[in-house]
Amino acid sequence: MSYTDTVRDRVRDGDLAVVVAGIAVLALLAAAPLYLGPVETSLLITMLLIAIFGTAFNLLYGYTGLLSFGHAMFLAVAAYATAKVFNVVGPLLGLEELFGGASVLATFGLAVLVGVAFATLLAVPVGYLSVQLEEIYFAMITLSFSMAVFVMLLQDITGQLADILGLGETATELLVTNGDDGLIVSYRAMGEVDLFGWTFTFMNISDYLAFYFVVLAAFLGSMYALWRVVRSPFGRVCLAIRENPERARSLGIDVTRHSWATFVVSAAFTGLVGTMWAPLQSSVVPGIGHWTFSATPVLVTVIGGPYSFLGPTVGSFVYEYIRFTIDQYPALAARWQLVFGVILLAVVMFFENGVTGGIKSLWRRVRSNLTSGETAPAEGRSGREQG
Repeated sequence: MSYTDTVRDRVRDGDLAVVVAGIAVLALLAAAPLYLGPVETSLLITMLLIAIFGTAFNLLYGYTGLLSFGHAMFLAVAAYATAKVFNVVGPLLGLEELFGGASVLATFGLAVLVGVAFATLLAVPVGYLSVQLEEIYFAMITLSFSMAVFVMLLQDITGQLADILGLGETATELLVTNGDDGLIVSYRAMGEVDLFGWTFTFMNISDYLAFYFVVLAAFLGSMYALWRVVRSPFGRVCLAIRENPERARSLGIDVTRHSWATFVVSAAFTGLVGTMWAPLQSSVVPGIGHWTFSATPVLVTVIGGPYSFLGPTVGSFVYEYIRFTIDQYPALAARWQLVFGVILLAVVMFFENGVTGGIKSLWRRVRSNLTSGETAPAEGRSGREQG
């Protein structure tokens, strides 16, 4: 069969509709900030970041069968590292003098590298210890590590140690977390950019345009990278471990080592989210490392569908939009947990594999009706001709 025949078969099987839908969604995402206000654009950025967070988490949960209740610790560590780069490392290295009008972009690029590196380094020992356990015990140990990180941030353990050991002003400034007050990432540090004569605002509270396209690029790059991971032999081994770890071991797969690698990859992408979460919120607080924030990727994955690659992305948009809509009505906002709980219960009870499962089921039903509508007249004509 030629390549042309293969493409024709894929189009005939309905892939063309998927491609067209994907292009339409990308076009909408690219055009959206040009027509939305700052509040709606900020909400859309949050949706994209939560989508990356959920998809990275689902690499561990939906594809490998490991439920983590502590993934927010990697986001928190990366976010704090980002704040330190903007507030301490950038001025210390003199990035403004080195890069001039592009210093904001240089500082942000360095923050992304440092944040992802810190999240990955934390994941190596945490993941190694966690994957020694399975099922609920894995979930509990990730929760324990997450709460330990939360307490360290909340009580400024690193800052106190630096002060006790007399490490000096610079080291103390690098290690201090400022307790429950958190750290501020000033909009001034992310202000005007002059890139080869092109001047624009990287981000402030009334202009998210440039930052939105940075986040969109990170979203597209992350989704493509994760899609390649799950479609690779590495991803197939993840599925084998999810379905039957014992059989996977009998085939010669080192389940523990592979799960560890998956954990580290998932944490690295979660760290990427943290590096952009700090500038978006203009501050970082210990609460982003709490177990309640670790529930966010779990919720969006369950809502969207854990056994679909795009499930967490769909779930993030549904989750954030419902939260935003509820907040518009004071009576609902006061009881948003109850309202959201009812919606979540309805999704779990009536949709197979979340919202994406419901969409696929509806699409199959529509295609079936269209097909039956096309074949019925043909059958009728055939009968009349025979008569």
